[in-house]
Amino acid sequence: MKTYYEPGVQRSAKVNELFTRIAGRYDFINDLQSFGLHRYWKKRVVKEAKPRPGENALDVCCGTGDIALELARKGAEVTGLDFSERMLEIARGRQSKRVTCTGLEANFASMKFVSGDAQNIPFEDGTFDMVTIGYGLRNLTSWETGLQEMQRVAKPGGRVVILEFGKPQNAVWRMIYEGYLKVFSPALGLVFCGDSAAYSYILKSLKHYPAQRLVGEKMREMGFGNVRVIDLLGGAMSINYGEKGR
Repeated sequence: MKTYYEPGVQRSAKVNELFTRIAGRYDFINDLQSFGLHRYWKKRVVKEAKPRPGENALDVCCGTGDIALELARKGAEVTGLDFSERMLEIARGRQSKRVTCTGLEANFASMKFVSGDAQNIPFEDGTFDMVTIGYGLRNLTSWETGLQEMQRVAKPGGRVVILEFGKPQNAVWRMIYEGYLKVFSPALGLVFCGDSAAYSYILKSLKHYPAQRLVGEKMREMGFGNVRVIDLLGGAMSINYGEKGR
């Protein structure tokens, strides 16, 4: 049986294969899978990042650009980073539409979508006022390395905001949630991508991810300040927030 979850050094290649396969239907399936709520959660990420006009923002694992475009709409100078060229193509297409169809032409036109590795971010230390990542941390071969890189490229006092699948503390809700991911997500992958493994990956990757509270503990250990864990949908989704020490 085909699987896109692969621990160890093969993981990045498998994840790239997965996102190349599903890129064209990624936004549509996200809407179906979350009943549209992922759009609200991504706007919450931007709210927590507190972008101000002229500030520099990096959106890591930017995918098709949802968070990056919202940061730009708030006035930030935005760079989106992803290793999937197919995802970046879609993000750039969405950027072009915003440039020609809104009153914020200059803001969207200045956005950059670049290819790069979240575990070796191609920017100097202390470059960005805020660093965001949506549904990318658990996909990395080493989420700790990804977190360290996000901290490195943030300016002193810079905000780091992480949106990710969570693990509910309530045992009953957690059982229902994992059952949903086990049954409904692979069905979406089969119907819309012709491959159930494309979305059964979510639950497999989540089982190997420490989730919000342990990520929060790691952030404190690394010296982040004002660390917060924000549970969404009863902890099924989560936001981790922290500020780089000055």
